[in-house]
Amino acid sequence: MADKSKKRNNMRNKDYDDDFNPKMKKIKKKVCPLCGDKNFVLDFKNADQLKKFINDKGKILPRRTTGACAKHQRDITLAVKRARHIAILPYAAKD
Repeated sequence: MADKSKKRNNMRNKDYDDDFNPKMKKIKKKVCPLCGDKNFVLDFKNADQLKKFINDKGKILPRRTTGACAKHQRDITLAVKRARHIAILPYAAKD
């Protein structure tokens, strides 16, 4: 009798880590697109490049969506605002 209960406990506690939880998925951390690619230069005159950082209504996407670091998110915001000022990007979407 004691052998069966001991065997069940061993089956339950396989070689799992202490922090292993099969219900929780590991979330892959986003990498900043500007830090990840050293050749990528943000330019406020390039509208195609900036459209990745704004939504369909013309709002600037937050860091949690773009995956940019704080430093580069400030650069993205500045570039989008400059592009809006010289009428490369719209301030708001047309309905």
